[in-house]
Amino acid sequence: MKNILVLCTGNSARSQMAHGYLHYFAGGSARVYSAGVAPHGVNPLAIQVMAEDGIDISHHTSNHADEYTSLPLDYVITVCDNAREQCPLFPSTAKKVHHSFTDPSHAPGRTDDKLAQFRVVRDEIRAYSQQFIEDNVTSQATHA
Repeated sequence: MKNILVLCTGNSARSQMAHGYLHYFAGGSARVYSAGVAPHGVNPLAIQVMAEDGIDISHHTSNHADEYTSLPLDYVITVCDNAREQCPLFPSTAKKVHHSFTDPSHAPGRTDDKLAQFRVVRDEIRAYSQQFIEDNVTSQATHA
């Protein structure tokens, strides 16, 4: 079973959405964790847009990356440039993967405008997560 850690700055939106989708697409083939370099709680809009797509992340917590440094990780995925730059050293052979997504939390405007941006980013993360699992988890399970 693969261990995957998703890192972002605040562990509030992008990493939480990726965590939800990676877990969903992996089924029982991977353990997925998410963390931030400066965690500050799960964003309610992230919870809302994920629920719209049938993924419940309301039980997720916002954790610090240091909590996972001793975990035997196979992949560390950074989903923002800041997290990649500040990524702690993991004493493992984890493969580092980077894909930066726009931070929907910084979208200007009213709540409706912010929700629209969260949905755009959610859909990008969904597509990325599905492809990542197909390329790195389920395809390797069939070749093992």
